[in-house]
Amino acid sequence: MIDEAKPLFAQIAEQVEDSIINGTLPEMSRAPSTNELSSFYSINPATAAKGVNQLVAKGVLEKRRGIGMFVKEGARTLLINEYRTAFSDNFIAPLLSEANRLGLERDDVITLIAERSQEIGTSHTLDPTATKG
Repeated sequence: MIDEAKPLFAQIAEQVEDSIINGTLPEMSRAPSTNELSSFYSINPATAAKGVNQLVAKGVLEKRRGIGMFVKEGARTLLINEYRTAFSDNFIAPLLSEANRLGLERDDVITLIAERSQEIGTSHTLDPTATKG
């Protein structure tokens, strides 16, 4: 899990976000405490607290006095939308820029994506008719 290029508190926040997105930490459920996170990842509790506080500020977690941290209702949708935007900015925009540079049309790009998707066996997850989470 340790990525030397990224602060530990940000990695903790991402791990919690991933758990919310993949459903292992459902909305309205109790989230791990800073002590649990610091113990699990063998890090300073203040570092874990910084990651948790980042998620509170983002509106993903909420503190309930005396009982702990909980995943807020709508957190999964909020995170998916955030990650979707980042995906578009980091991958789709450069893809379209390069396609434009090469003179590829929209249908050419779609065909290339479909072909590559079949090659690597991900077409089922890219099915636009599939139920969205």
